[in-house]
Amino acid sequence: MAEVFAPHAPQQALYTPEQRARRDNTVWTLVQGILAPLQFLVFLASLGLVLRYLATGSGYEIATASIVLKTAILYLIMVTGAIWEKVVFGQWLFAPAFFWEDVFSFGVIALHTLYLYGLFAGVFPPETLIMIALAAYAAYVVNAGQFLWKLRVARQQSEPAA
Repeated sequence: MAEVFAPHAPQQALYTPEQRARRDNTVWTLVQGILAPLQFLVFLASLGLVLRYLATGSGYEIATASIVLKTAILYLIMVTGAIWEKVVFGQWLFAPAFFWEDVFSFGVIALHTLYLYGLFAGVFPPETLIMIALAAYAAYVVNAGQFLWKLRVARQQSEPAA
């Protein structure tokens, strides 16, 4: 059991050599590399607007527009990410290397979609919508952390051993 928790236990490679070559040669890697930081910047701006609304009670409309924009970018990055997984791993989603990130992504998408449903169907008051958005944003932060961790692992695995 101690081997499982050993700090320097060998990790399974995130990519096979063929997958790494496909990852490095597809335009979808660049697309993801552009959309991910863009989504994060929109998230930060939107979070600021949401917190301003919560603190002052004003700016609901601009906060709402920012949440809708953040959600649109989330949908776009999910679709292009599925294409990326298909190109690199041969399956649209849930490739073993990114299984848990994809699972959690669906929770993030579900919360953002619940927000849109509540907004456009008019079934939730503004305060509830804002709480749903904050829950979606918290889930997004966790999911972004998952992907950043995988990026770090991929970089470590691509570096020659010292």
